[in-house]
Amino acid sequence: MSAANWPACIAFTLGEEGGLVDAPGDPGGLTNFGISQAAYPALDIGGLTRAGAEAIYRGDYWGAVRGDELASGVDLMVFDMAVNAGVARSAEILQRCLGVEADGVIGEAVTIPAARAADAGRLVAALGAAQLAFYESLRGWNEFGRGWGGRVGRRLARAKAMIATTTEA
Repeated sequence: MSAANWPACIAFTLGEEGGLVDAPGDPGGLTNFGISQAAYPALDIGGLTRAGAEAIYRGDYWGAVRGDELASGVDLMVFDMAVNAGVARSAEILQRCLGVEADGVIGEAVTIPAARAADAGRLVAALGAAQLAFYESLRGWNEFGRGWGGRVGRRLARAKAMIATTTEA
C-alpha cells in the first residue's frame, strides 16, 4: 500500500496549515502547524516545532486513519481531511464512500478490506465530493468556505497525481 507516502502527505498538510496563527472566529484558537490549543491544551503551541507537529500528526492522525494501509492518493485524502476536520469525521466520510457502516473508526475487519478493493481513482473523486459537501454544510462556510473548498481542490489534485505516479511505476 502506501507506507512510503508519509513524507509526501505530511508535506502537503504542513504546506496547507502554515505557521503560528490566531484567527478570529476559528474555534481551535491559537494554532501552529495546524495543531490547535483547543485540541492540545497542555501543549506550548507557540513553541511547537515542525518536528513536534510531525510527531503529533504521525501518531494521532496518520496512525488513526491507518495511512500506511491505504492506497496512494486515498491516504492523502483521508489523512489531510482528518487533520482539518477530525479523525472520526474523515473516517466516516471514507466509510460512506465505500458503502460500509460509518462508525468513524477505520478497522481491519471492514473498512481496510473495502478500501483495498476499491478503485483508488474513483474513491478519491468520491472523497473529494463528499468532503466538499461536508464543508458546505458547516455554518462557517460563508467565512471559511473559500479556503476549505480550495484545500479540497488542491488535496484532490495532489491525490490524483499520486495515483498517476503509482500506476506509472
